[in-house]
Amino acid sequence: MKRSSLLLSGSVLLLVAGLSAGCDPGSNGTGSGANNAGGNGSGNGGSEQQGGAPTSDGGSTGDFMGVGGGPPEGCASGPNDDADADGFTVAQGDCNDCDPNTNPGAIEVIGTPPDDGSPYVPVDEDCDGTADNPPMPCDQGLALDSGDAMDAARAIELCKQAASDQDWGVVSAQYVRADGSTRASSTQNGILSSFGSGVNPRAGARLLGLSSGRARLPGQNGACNGVSCTGGLGQGSPPPGFPQNAPGCAINNKIFDDAGLEVTLRAPKNATGYKFDFKFYSFEYAEWVCTDYNDQFMALVNPAPQGAQDGNISFATDANGQAVPVSVNIAYFTVCEGCQNWAQYCDQGCPNPPATCCPDGTAELAGTGFDNWTGLDDDGHAGGTAWLQTTAPITGGDTFTVRFAIWDTGDTNLDATSVIDNFQWIANGGAVDVGTTPAPPQ
Repeated sequence: MKRSSLLLSGSVLLLVAGLSAGCDPGSNGTGSGANNAGGNGSGNGGSEQQGGAPTSDGGSTGDFMGVGGGPPEGCASGPNDDADADGFTVAQGDCNDCDPNTNPGAIEVIGTPPDDGSPYVPVDEDCDGTADNPPMPCDQGLALDSGDAMDAARAIELCKQAASDQDWGVVSAQYVRADGSTRASSTQNGILSSFGSGVNPRAGARLLGLSSGRARLPGQNGACNGVSCTGGLGQGSPPPGFPQNAPGCAINNKIFDDAGLEVTLRAPKNATGYKFDFKFYSFEYAEWVCTDYNDQFMALVNPAPQGAQDGNISFATDANGQAVPVSVNIAYFTVCEGCQNWAQYCDQGCPNPPATCCPDGTAELAGTGFDNWTGLDDDGHAGGTAWLQTTAPITGGDTFTVRFAIWDTGDTNLDATSVIDNFQWIANGGAVDVGTTPAPPQ
């Protein structure tokens, strides 16, 4: 059944420390970060993440190892030495050449008081002369229609630009199509102060919207006020291995109106990973579940970390442990009104409706445009996910790209939108895996 004869045309919505001449070895946790609990995963404007409990040597136990561990045994350093092998000498600004997580290329981390009641000792991880001053959000006042891709990066808390090949931060940012080819800024991207009345930024004052239609809310300039609104880009070229669909569901090899943002980043020297939050909305819910029209959002990383699926790090896993792309087929599709017409147009591998349909209700649809539309045999609502969080590992100092992209699959009808926010560097010393799960409450 071809959808073009069944659907109305119209809008989409917007998206989804002082310098020292050297250092001596510490003991019993008297090195950098002495007697502190493990560090947290706060990044550019992100929230704190507790580290593990301190051990006698200044390290930590538990799921995370803090950055405040004691220095290497026998550590001693002169002005031109790099005793901790972090790429910086004292002469180059390393304020603790006994700790590889403390240098001008590190990101600041705020620790927590030790469980044993000993005093918390702030650490100046980035050697700027001030301890416990992590980066702050930088997206206040950004324009909805800004054509500067760096503003899009700022909207998701990627604020700091790398000043040299020894410095961490954003190396470059550009608007792209799904295959990484460049495109001009358009209404398919938008910097939003909210997503309707029920979805506020997870950090800072703005969200980034990417849409296969228009990344605008009803009433905003450029909104299309319907369910299908071509972005004007036409058919696109998918990345290798895409498009994908849930196991057992039909697959269409054509994509349309693909739009994305690609950022090239250099990780802080003390980073072990990163994370970001996103939501995905689609007019295809719930009738078009498990059809070959299922639109998709991805975060394609190069070089791909272990655990990525064809380079994509934003995916869910089904009951059999198989990867499911972010679309209407994932179990996280919980923001909706009902499942009355679940998989109505599915003709193979059709799943049963969820045992509990729409547990998050419709509050996060309100004012988005996905909450009030006239469609084929529909109840007037589409659907979306709750806030999800993707994590991925990285080696400190490495340079890599992340391409956030969204597209229509099979045709240009029934648009999808994602909002993205709250990118954080994880710098707590713990291992990080690729995965997407519900975002923690705020």
